[in-house]
Amino acid sequence: MKFFTLKPTAVAAAFAVGAMASGSAAQATDLVVVSWGGAYTASQQKAYHEPYMAANPGIKILNDDSAAEGVAKLRAMAEAGNTTWDVVDMVASDAIRACDEGLVEEINYDQDLAAAPDGTPASKDFGDMLVSPCYIPQIVYSTTFGYRTDLVKSAPTTIADVFDLAKNPGKRSLEKRPINNLEWALLADGVDPDKVYDVLSTPAGVDRAFAKLDTIKDHVVWWTKGAQTPQLLADGEVVMGSTYNGRLFSLIAEEKQPVAMLWDWQVFDLDGWVVPSGGKNKAEVMKYLRFATDTQRLADQAKYISYGPARASSAPLVGKHATLGIDMKPHMPTDPHNAKHTLMFNIEWWADHRDELDQRFQAWLTK
Repeated sequence: MKFFTLKPTAVAAAFAVGAMASGSAAQATDLVVVSWGGAYTASQQKAYHEPYMAANPGIKILNDDSAAEGVAKLRAMAEAGNTTWDVVDMVASDAIRACDEGLVEEINYDQDLAAAPDGTPASKDFGDMLVSPCYIPQIVYSTTFGYRTDLVKSAPTTIADVFDLAKNPGKRSLEKRPINNLEWALLADGVDPDKVYDVLSTPAGVDRAFAKLDTIKDHVVWWTKGAQTPQLLADGEVVMGSTYNGRLFSLIAEEKQPVAMLWDWQVFDLDGWVVPSGGKNKAEVMKYLRFATDTQRLADQAKYISYGPARASSAPLVGKHATLGIDMKPHMPTDPHNAKHTLMFNIEWWADHRDELDQRFQAWLTK
C-alpha cells in the first residue's frame, strides 16, 4: 500500500484554502424577498435582484410570492417570535396597517436611501408618495380590466359594462377582497366618483355596493394572485377580468394574446417595500434597499413592466421596453389617454376600514 505525505507548506496551503472557503460560506446571506409573482416579480428580478447579486456575490435573493397574505403572515410571525422574511412588497394601505401595528420598521429616508443624481434628498424625491414612515414606494400602478376581444359581443367601454351580463355574457374575474370591487360597484351603480368614499362610509352605501356585486356574483371567478386573471383570459375561461395594468401589458404586448384593456375608472395605487420587525438580516436588507430604490433602478423596472416609478427623478429616464423596443410611456397608467377616468385609491380610508370590510366580504362570499 502506498502512502502519500503532504509537505508542511502544502498542509498550510490546504488549511488556508479551507479557511477561505469557510469564511465565504459564513458571509453568504440569503434574503427572502416577498412579492406578487408573475410578470411583476420578473421585473424586480431583472431590475433589482440580478444586478444586486452580481455586484454582491455573497448575497442570494430568494423570491416568495406570498405578498397577498403579507399582513396576516407578519402578524403570525410576530406572535410566534420568528420572523423569516427580510423584505415584503405591500400596497400602501397594508403598509400603513402593518406600521401602525408595529409589524414593520420605520425608515430614515435621507439616511437609509440614496439621494437623486442631482443631490435631491430621497424624502423630497419621493415627496407625497411617502404615505407612511415605514414605507418605501416603488411604483404607481393601476388595477383595471382586460377583456378578450374575440369573446365579447361588443367591446366594453365603461365600468358599468363589467356588470352588464346582457350586453356581454360570460364569466368575469375579480380579486377576492373588497378593495376596488366596492368602489367599482358604486361607480357602475351611478354614484358620483367624487362621492364614492363618502357613500362607502355609510352602512347604506356598503349595502348598495354589495347589492350591485350580487348582480354578477354567480358569474365571478375569484383571484388572489395577480397572475391568475391573465391566465384566465389567455385560457378563455373569463371574458373580462380585473388585474394590475402591468400584468395586462405583459399579456397583450409580450404574449400577443387577443386581449385589450378597459381603462375606465382604473384605480391608482402605490406599491412598495417594508422591512419586517425582528428580521435577522437588517444590515444587508438596508444595503439592498438603498440600491433597489435608487433613481436608476426604479427607472429600469419600467423597461420590463408598465408601472410608473415612484421617484420624481426616475420618470425622465423611462424609455423603451428591454426586449420589445417599444416606448413604454404610452403604456403607463398615468398617460393622459389612459387616465381620462381615474379613481384615486383612498389609502387612509382603507387603512381604517379594511378589517371590518374584509369580514363583511368573506361573510358575503359564503352566502
